[in-house]
Amino acid sequence: MSPAPAPGTSELVAGIFAGDGRRIGQAISAAESGDGVPELSRRIFAKTGRARVLGLTGPPGAGKSTLALKIAQTYRARGQKVGIVAVDPSSPFTGGAILGDRIRMSEIYTDPGVFIRSMATRGTMGGLARATSDAVDILDAAGFDVVLVETVGVGQDEVDIIRAAETVAVVLVPGLGDDIQAIKAGILEIADVFVVNKSDREGADRTAAELSMMLDLTPGRPWRPPIVRTVAPRSEGVAEVVEAMESHGRWLSTSPEAGLRAVRRAKARLLALLEERFRRTIESCTPDSDGFDEAIRRIRERREDPYSAAARLFERLTREPAAERA
Repeated sequence: MSPAPAPGTSELVAGIFAGDGRRIGQAISAAESGDGVPELSRRIFAKTGRARVLGLTGPPGAGKSTLALKIAQTYRARGQKVGIVAVDPSSPFTGGAILGDRIRMSEIYTDPGVFIRSMATRGTMGGLARATSDAVDILDAAGFDVVLVETVGVGQDEVDIIRAAETVAVVLVPGLGDDIQAIKAGILEIADVFVVNKSDREGADRTAAELSMMLDLTPGRPWRPPIVRTVAPRSEGVAEVVEAMESHGRWLSTSPEAGLRAVRRAKARLLALLEERFRRTIESCTPDSDGFDEAIRRIRERREDPYSAAARLFERLTREPAAERA
């Protein structure tokens, strides 16, 4: 029996607007592969911008998935539909990923008001898959009230979450070494809410105190991130986390910061797409005596430095389309 043909863009768009979970999943799969995404985005983008997009980030072992589950349950108790995009690390060699969030979130997996999608970073720096923003748009256009983006815990590169989320919660736990190092790494500079999870452990007071001290040392921030202590498996403090994120959303709605953040998100996303398009174009060039493969050989053999090779390839790429049009 031959497999059913892949749905066309019109079918996907209709399914997205109808909230069809199967079509939403197929659309996100298309976003991950890149098939037909520009046309899909053109068809749905005008219907986006209504969902509340929240980010959860932090080091591995912080309990982000459990916290995401409890946050989703809190919003569901309020009657709101929740989409979850969980970004897992992928192997730099095979591209594979565990994608285990559906198992960890089994309590809500069958809830028709919740859509969970795990995605692999596929080597993308910054803790987010390239298609994460596309997935957020799809869930937004599908009518989800809240879209929660949980990123892979890789440390400093987590700052890429600002490309997708309006409000970012950074999750820390006591007992993972020198917590102040995470602050020095810069990851906490993006936080709108700090969450000290597993706060029933020894050292939670110290972690919260260090966070408070660092906030005192940066008094010029327009928004002072609240520090919320949680024990996610027992749902302790989860309602407070939701309220802290909603409080930040209310503040944004009356602050010039909202416009500035929107500009930064649009700029970051556009630059990411341009970078990806440039890289793919260079990598797909037909091998020749002056192309990408030859540049790699020259660099490897120390016959050309990387900066000169990059400048030459960039000039060639930006010059050739104009020559073709002429």
